[in-house]
Amino acid sequence: MAYLSMGEAHRRITEYLNRFSDAVSFQDGASLKQLLSVSSNSPSLLSLADSLNVFQDANRLIKQSEKYSQFGEIIAPFFRCMQSYRTGNLLDAYHAFEKAANAFLPEFRNWESAWALEALYVVAYEIRILAERADRELAFNGKSPEKLKGAGSFLMKVFGVLAGKGPKRVGALYVTCQLFKIYFKLGTVNLCRSVIRSIETARIFDFEEFPKRDKVTYMYYTGRLEVFNENFPAADHKLSYALMHCHPHNEANIRMILKYLIPVKLSIGILPKDWLLEKYGLVEYNNVIQALKRGDLRLLREALQEHEDRFLRSGVFLVLEKLELQVYQRLLKKIYIIQKQRDPSKAHQMKLEVIVKALKWLEIDMDLDEVECIVAILIYKNLVKGYFAHKSKVVVLSKQDPFPKLNSKPVNS
Repeated sequence: MAYLSMGEAHRRITEYLNRFSDAVSFQDGASLKQLLSVSSNSPSLLSLADSLNVFQDANRLIKQSEKYSQFGEIIAPFFRCMQSYRTGNLLDAYHAFEKAANAFLPEFRNWESAWALEALYVVAYEIRILAERADRELAFNGKSPEKLKGAGSFLMKVFGVLAGKGPKRVGALYVTCQLFKIYFKLGTVNLCRSVIRSIETARIFDFEEFPKRDKVTYMYYTGRLEVFNENFPAADHKLSYALMHCHPHNEANIRMILKYLIPVKLSIGILPKDWLLEKYGLVEYNNVIQALKRGDLRLLREALQEHEDRFLRSGVFLVLEKLELQVYQRLLKKIYIIQKQRDPSKAHQMKLEVIVKALKWLEIDMDLDEVECIVAILIYKNLVKGYFAHKSKVVVLSKQDPFPKLNSKPVNS
């Protein structure tokens, strides 16, 4: 850092105080937002932090003028936050910002119009980001990370302020999305339910009036929740909405959506195009899709084993593992097609030992009883139409549509 005189430090701090006061006086939400963006690393805020570390009596500047002192409970802890942030003390930075945020909230509540929504968004974002970084610092020092949970409690208070009538309510979805990010990070996704219930059932909210950005994020996270709950039609609807309305140039977000939408589509019998996997770097699904096309159980299992860590981290491993039934269906269909070419009159009679041999060719050892059990499940779940001739160990397939398509519906539970 270049030499900074006491006088120059005083000037920069005073300039910040004037800008903060003017932003509130003129209801300039865009300017107020920039003044609170700790993690943006903007040159003006980093310069402020350096000035605060040179001029140690900023509190006196705040108190000496009513123009500044009316916001002292916000600005004083914010100054401490910037000092700590600049020196890399993220735990102290979080504590100070939390104090500033708690002072900002009643001021926001008292402002009649929604002019400061963007500033509130920054407060909601920054408290989450600083909490995450503070928790990493705590964990590194062998202490229990707990600040993100505290940030979640603060954001619930923010949600309560926004969940009323009037123009401020459009901010509720942004705060909800910040809460989702916290709950998913902490592994407490069950806490999402109460917020979702408020958004989707409260009469004060009209989903279409929320900003497009927030609707996309909301549908992405609620879609992921439906994946975890194995409610694939709802997951398909929500993730497809997120994909359709996501900015086409935001490839990182599109990739995040597809990471969950592809397993959902596969579970309802829809296979993505190869170019889509290539474009968005989702090649881990290549062999899963090839296995579905070929009826190759060995390939599916190898693909799941190869990318097990990635699929487990995403929470889609169990969804993909359940594709085995579709692979079995495809294998039986291939056997049926071969039999039909050889002897059309007997194509609908499939010996269990033929299925055993096909699996053996794929290096999967199963006896007749195991295969009979698999086929029984396929029949029960309406993936195969037919019945068993138990004495002769034959599956008698329906002569009409023996292998029903899923038609965008999940396999019956």
